[in-house]
Amino acid sequence: MQQERQGPEAGDDVTGPATDIASHIDDGPGPYGMYPWLLVGYSAFSSVLHGQARPVWASGPLLTIYILLIVTAIWYGFRRGPGDRRAVVLLVAAGVDAFTMIGWFGHGMSSLTPTLALACGVVIPWGRRPWPVLVIGPLAVAAALLAWARGASSGDAFGVWYGSLLSGFIVATMLRLFAAIRELRDTREELARTAVSEERLRFARDLHDLLGHTLSVMVVKAQAVRKLADRDAGLAAEQAADIEEIGRDALRQVRLAVTGYRGRGLDAEIDGARTALRDAGITALVRMEGTPLPTEADALLGWAVREGVTNVIRHSGAANCEISVARRDDAAVLSVRDDGRGGTVLSGGSEGNGLRGLVERIGGAEGRLEAGPADGGGYLLTITLPLKETVS
Repeated sequence: MQQERQGPEAGDDVTGPATDIASHIDDGPGPYGMYPWLLVGYSAFSSVLHGQARPVWASGPLLTIYILLIVTAIWYGFRRGPGDRRAVVLLVAAGVDAFTMIGWFGHGMSSLTPTLALACGVVIPWGRRPWPVLVIGPLAVAAALLAWARGASSGDAFGVWYGSLLSGFIVATMLRLFAAIRELRDTREELARTAVSEERLRFARDLHDLLGHTLSVMVVKAQAVRKLADRDAGLAAEQAADIEEIGRDALRQVRLAVTGYRGRGLDAEIDGARTALRDAGITALVRMEGTPLPTEADALLGWAVREGVTNVIRHSGAANCEISVARRDDAAVLSVRDDGRGGTVLSGGSEGNGLRGLVERIGGAEGRLEAGPADGGGYLLTITLPLKETVS
């Protein structure tokens, strides 16, 4: 079986990883971000200021009371949450005030209804029923009918209806969207915490399964060695050899477990490597031959692919990178080759990372690693790993 892909195919995402939009969006505008929207009612304020809403001794105080009510209702709606009882009471009082002014002073005060609808979008909560829709819709109709009854033309009445409806629905929908984003972020954080907790439990359980029985056997055999040391040196040596073998096997199993935690497997790492190379402007060529690999070899070679490709991206300056995996007899062979400058180190140089960490892990699995300048230029990393179907 052979798989071969070169470069990005049609339909591949060439823009890199998707941006996490939700994590960069705040929780909403807040009351101070909403207050400037109240300027849509400026014409009503202008009518009172220029003495057009008569008697001024009544229109002025009523407008002042309305402004205080609507501003406070929006404040409570944001600070205490939609559906707050105080905010609802203030909103109802503001509605009575607004309709009183429209009925008393004429349709010139109708510009107040979009601000009232806007406050409804803030204060009225979404529930099992779409309450903002059920409140703002009738409110807009009532405002348009009252404005028409107080002398507004059909066009002006339609404007009152449309402006009120639009103002309320935009605010209600926008705040609903921000609430959904906030819930999504909280849910994702909770899922992340749960995943970490489950991973810790799994890690503890796996370590117990791996080492619990093995260490118990080693303790028993060590006790036997201590008792036999004076009476039968040969039998004591056999028990000591058993302890050594059990310890080596336990070490190999722990390495396998840790590799499984750190690596995602060969296929996943190759997919990630292909994407990383593409984003770095390097053409990737992948060849895979042979039957699927055992779990331990698959995890180790996947980790090696990640280290090798990281080296190519960071240090090689290459234009092309070839990754090949082949299963030959009782061994798997991985090679990562580039046409770059032919550097001499893998990514990193600290203990447990880069070339040193890779040599340790491959050596622990009785494999062989060769790395250095390739014939014809570039750099070549080759790993030969003996295959074991099971781990005893």
